[in-house]
Amino acid sequence: MTKDKSKALQEATRILDYILKDKLEDEEKDRIVKDSIENFNTNVNPGWLIYRKSVSTDESFVEWEDSDETFRDLYGKEFIDCLGGFGVYTAGHRNPEIVKAVQAQLNRYALHSQELVDPLRGYLAKLVAMITPGDLQYAFFTNGGAEAVEMALKLARLASGKRYIISTVSGFHGKSMGAVSVTGKATFRKPYLPLIQGVQHVEFGNAKAAETAIENLIAVGETVAAMIVEPVQGEAGIILPPDGYLKELREICDRHDVFLIFDEIQTGMGRIGAMWGAEYYDVVPDILTYGKAFGGGVMPITGIIARPHLWIDELKENPWILGSPTFGGNPLACSAAIAAIKFTLENDLPGQIAKKGKYLLENLRALQDKYDILVDVRGIGFLIGLEYPTEEIGWAVSKGLFKRGVMTGGTLNNAKVNRIEPPGILKYETMDIIVQRLDETLKEVQEKFKGQY
Repeated sequence: MTKDKSKALQEATRILDYILKDKLEDEEKDRIVKDSIENFNTNVNPGWLIYRKSVSTDESFVEWEDSDETFRDLYGKEFIDCLGGFGVYTAGHRNPEIVKAVQAQLNRYALHSQELVDPLRGYLAKLVAMITPGDLQYAFFTNGGAEAVEMALKLARLASGKRYIISTVSGFHGKSMGAVSVTGKATFRKPYLPLIQGVQHVEFGNAKAAETAIENLIAVGETVAAMIVEPVQGEAGIILPPDGYLKELREICDRHDVFLIFDEIQTGMGRIGAMWGAEYYDVVPDILTYGKAFGGGVMPITGIIARPHLWIDELKENPWILGSPTFGGNPLACSAAIAAIKFTLENDLPGQIAKKGKYLLENLRALQDKYDILVDVRGIGFLIGLEYPTEEIGWAVSKGLFKRGVMTGGTLNNAKVNRIEPPGILKYETMDIIVQRLDETLKEVQEKFKGQY
């Protein structure tokens, strides 16, 4: 049945009025909060709001503005961002240099025709080759992290002519069909079983287990295309690799003619105190995926870069066989990524994050000595995990921090380890404020759960 579109026009006009206004009236702010709850429950997903710290406190939960280290709600309350969109805001919120580049490109043209050569895609591909280790050379741009992983898996199978992918238990690579097939967490995989076949999971940090899996598959007549691994497991709770593990994987893959894929969606662009995890651990993968901070916190753009021997004739003869995302590598996204690379290099964000991360970890570990409920503090650079005895305690800490104007990672689904992933531009004074507010929160939560853990 055809609907009357006049109401949609009225609604769109009202919403755009909110967007275009410099200042909202109090009743308009109240209306937006009310609308947001109703819209999410009616047109997004009724379960979405249940797992948000911002809804389970007395604070407003509608994000409206941001800049630098913080974001603000509709009523102007400021929150220090220690979640960073799970690693998106390494260059800060609405970085003015990156915004300026995107605005300039928007004033020229926004999307590409798909037929003429779009120069920014070529420039960006060249830059990615210049900032990644070893002989990584050919880039392919996508829109989201899972899509980049899909391209990496497809490229590995296409270039090798082989089948199996080795992944790791607890690893996270996205939620599209290929990406969730290599993801190592039952929570994400079980609803969609059976998934893509030809995937085997081994223990993260155990190089021997990886080699045994490869050797056993070959022994029974199977072929192994690639192994995919995060240099640091993020979703698993900030799990660092044992010394020498990634180098050993490189040697194993070389020995058995298997491609090595590093999923650097989260660890790349300086997040761990080096431009890439591959660089930090001195390993050159065959394929490297990137995303999150790659668009400078302004535009969504992800992708892969591969070594030249993977770019086989079939790819050159049919450039779209790997994929043809309509918006992948669009001019606006490329302008953001180019500006993000410039800002990252010019300001040595990886070097800054290495120093700041050590400072923050030292202060957080001092709190671990002070409070029993803080079981572990671990991480590298600005990818830090705070572990608690139970998910309930972790959830209470993240809620307590939110109440005090600090946003961290951790939801009811995975709250035992709270993730700290602040912008790379975070000031030392702000880190001191975060630690002080965490101190207050831990004291409050430890008293509340006394004798229950």
